[in-house]
Amino acid sequence: MVSYHFSMIIQWSEEDSVFVVTLPEFDHCKTHGSTYEEAVKNAEEVLKLLVETYATEGKELPSPQYAFV
Repeated sequence: MVSYHFSMIIQWSEEDSVFVVTLPEFDHCKTHGSTYEEAVKNAEEVLKLLVETYATEGKELPSPQYAFV
């Protein structure tokens, strides 16, 4: 499991019959999965690749967004 503190917005897409995951800190990058668990797993993989890419390119990671409840 990825241990970064980045947001994931998980929504059901009736049109596509999949769970869509948006990563808002990364220009609203999206992925999906046919189950909730698959969508989260795919998002974790995308997040890991994004972090690796930022490191390889010498780019600073975006600041995590926080929810204040």
